[in-house]
Amino acid sequence: MKWLQAYPKEIKIFLVASLISSAGGSLMWPLITMFVFKVLGRSGADAGLVILVMSLGGIAGQILGGSLYHKLGVKRLIVGGVGMNALFLLLLPLGSGNWSLFMLLMGLIGFFNAMSMPAIQAFIGFRFAERRGELFNVIYVANNIGVALGTGLSGFLARISYDMSFIMNGVTSAAFAIFFWFYLNKVQKNEGDLQMEKKRKSTSEGQNAWKLLSRYNVYLFMGIGSFFLWLGNCIWNNGVSPFTLSKGMPEWNYSILWTLNGVLIFVGQPFILWIKRTFAESAEAQLTASAIFYMLGYVAILGFRSYPGMVFAMVLTTFGEMLISPAIPSFISDRTGKSAPFYLGVVGGMGAAGRVVGPYAMGVLFDWNGLVPVAWLAVVISMLAVGAFLIHAYKNRDAKGKLYRTV
Repeated sequence: MKWLQAYPKEIKIFLVASLISSAGGSLMWPLITMFVFKVLGRSGADAGLVILVMSLGGIAGQILGGSLYHKLGVKRLIVGGVGMNALFLLLLPLGSGNWSLFMLLMGLIGFFNAMSMPAIQAFIGFRFAERRGELFNVIYVANNIGVALGTGLSGFLARISYDMSFIMNGVTSAAFAIFFWFYLNKVQKNEGDLQMEKKRKSTSEGQNAWKLLSRYNVYLFMGIGSFFLWLGNCIWNNGVSPFTLSKGMPEWNYSILWTLNGVLIFVGQPFILWIKRTFAESAEAQLTASAIFYMLGYVAILGFRSYPGMVFAMVLTTFGEMLISPAIPSFISDRTGKSAPFYLGVVGGMGAAGRVVGPYAMGVLFDWNGLVPVAWLAVVISMLAVGAFLIHAYKNRDAKGKLYRTV
């Protein structure tokens, strides 16, 4: 890959580690519902409950992980979070015979997996400050390549053993924890300025949660917009998926949509770079443009209600995903300084809440009257997301290039 040649060796190693970790993480998630339904013999409602518990754990993990960044230190938080996630993944096969234990393990997996996310994003922002906007995008692409590899491998592993998928995920998570252990030790020895483990006493890093939350301009409307977008994006699993089955389409018709998503994230980068140079140079503009792409995609689903329309919608919403995913950590890292981990956790938690509410809301609507009310909900809340991001841009119009005070 020629684009990798522009980065130093340290970043290349980090990208490879992220790719392997995301590949391992994606091994099990496509199989959870099937595992609960087919292997454990539970109902579809029970499968949904597992996802709900895991998502709630993820919300708590995002918020707590961001809050504890400066108190625990980057090494303890990242290595500890990823390592504990690996441990519970490896224990998951042992809990498959006990429903309560299985649910507990899934909640802990969701919690510890999410707990390390704000810390990793914040560390990247601190470590590579000069190129962090660019690097967030490159890591996003690398992670999605890993997701594509992992989901493709998951079906093969499931034919052999579901437990093998869980174990492979645990092994890759453990390898990622080990990587960070050695990597962060090396950073500590070479660059004391990046020793985030030190419990600094300055007021800007004191992590007084109420004072940080009072700076609502930097996170509130961004978080609300993220909540709406991730809620609306549940249309794919809780609207499009049952719609294709109800129309007698084979399962691969639905899976090909996500294959398209993965391919576009890689090959569509030149188009996204053109949009950023031409229409959306700032992170705030990228957030608004993202919501508009999502809205247009949902309009396509509502208007066409056919498989070609869903393919077109996937193209549009993927462009929206490609804009928002790097923009949020880039904006927060640029504007909040040492308090970035806290705000990354809060915004991440608000977005994850959309994934909790969305499946149930859209499932009820689909049971009531099929795809149409689900698509209408997605269109309306994506319009609300556009509004939230416009307010966010307005509130931050005078803060270009400035750090928010966090006292």
